[in-house]
Amino acid sequence: MLKKRYARWMYEWETRLTTRDENRVVRPLEWGFEWVEPFLAANGFDAAIPGPEIARDPAAAEAAMVHINELLIRNGEKFFGYERPTDFRLEERHPRLYPTNVRPETLAQDAAIRQQAAEGTLAKAQFLRFTSPEQSPYPENDIVNARWYPAPAHKDPKRPKQAIVVLPQWNSDGFSHNALCTLANRMGVSALRLSMPYHDIRRPAELERSDYSVSANIGRTLHACRQAVVDIRCCLDWLEEQGYEHFGVLGTSLGSCYAFLASTFDKRIRVNAFNHASTAFGDVTWAGQSTRHVKQALEEAGLTQDRVRALWSAVSPCSYYERFAGPEAGGPDKRVLLVYANYDLTFPLEYSLQVVEAFKRYGLNFEPRVLPCGHYTTGETPYKYIDGWYLGWFIYRAFKVLRQEKAAGVRRLPVPLSAAQDTEQEALTR
Repeated sequence: MLKKRYARWMYEWETRLTTRDENRVVRPLEWGFEWVEPFLAANGFDAAIPGPEIARDPAAAEAAMVHINELLIRNGEKFFGYERPTDFRLEERHPRLYPTNVRPETLAQDAAIRQQAAEGTLAKAQFLRFTSPEQSPYPENDIVNARWYPAPAHKDPKRPKQAIVVLPQWNSDGFSHNALCTLANRMGVSALRLSMPYHDIRRPAELERSDYSVSANIGRTLHACRQAVVDIRCCLDWLEEQGYEHFGVLGTSLGSCYAFLASTFDKRIRVNAFNHASTAFGDVTWAGQSTRHVKQALEEAGLTQDRVRALWSAVSPCSYYERFAGPEAGGPDKRVLLVYANYDLTFPLEYSLQVVEAFKRYGLNFEPRVLPCGHYTTGETPYKYIDGWYLGWFIYRAFKVLRQEKAAGVRRLPVPLSAAQDTEQEALTR
């Protein structure tokens, strides 16, 4: 009885949080072939580029986009490949909020931050900037932005430099997940907090929200995912130039999807924290509360969940489980944290449990952690502290294992991280 009452209370709370923003826009279905045509043409797949007559026929257009997804999956190494940027630079400026809602309290917070910057009472921050190898029609989106949190130099000069790329949730503002970066610093791990495509400073002026990352434009959503994955990998390139040796990713919600795909195609990433994870991109979009406006557009166009799943299969983690677990991606050497929530209405529980079963089936070295809340309530007290503990404790232990491997001069077979004997105090004092 108590469990049912708790579940009802949690679902009601979660629903209130997912419906409080009233600036979601229902944009009509667009196939968006123009977003994937440059890749197809550049890689010799001209035959897959549909002609104008196909684009005008809904059934033919859908079949062509499904075929393109199948082609992208078979050529994932190329689709998520890139040319290394040559214009890495650090920029110093005042951080800004870049809110994605119009609630009075958020707008007041944004105004206060702007005022502090104008008065000089807000400290400046460093941001890594470079041109994304994957270009869009929006110049502001194509300059990658990652706030830099370097860890203090360690007293042991032989200690390997370690870093993690942090990716917040969809529609995150410019301050989301910054606390996780400072937590990583306390553990001796540097952090790059990446602004995902169409987010905060990268958001085109025409948008209030980061709609172009996930929308009823099929091709643009594929392109945004490709750009995000490429940007993550470029961040690793810059970190390597700075002398870093061990790398990780921490992604939440949409950021978790991007992080998984980046790790699938970049074996340098050995520490993987997937905070809210799911299987198929289309399933989450169709079934999740926070994407109900996207589902509405897809449904009005006559699509079904199964058909949407196929249209976004090329950016679905479940399309790449075998590769992620295999030697190409360094799967046997990866350490993985999988966090999901029992009352999640955005990444429904059934899909997160499918990820758990898949990871078990492929023999991955992972540890699951379950939150007694939902997707949005993860950001509320006390659940945000539980989630932060899961993430921080995992990052500390995983990177420590990598340091031990280097000290021993061998790469050991992964052991369950739960076997670590560190105390909580050791985690906070490095």
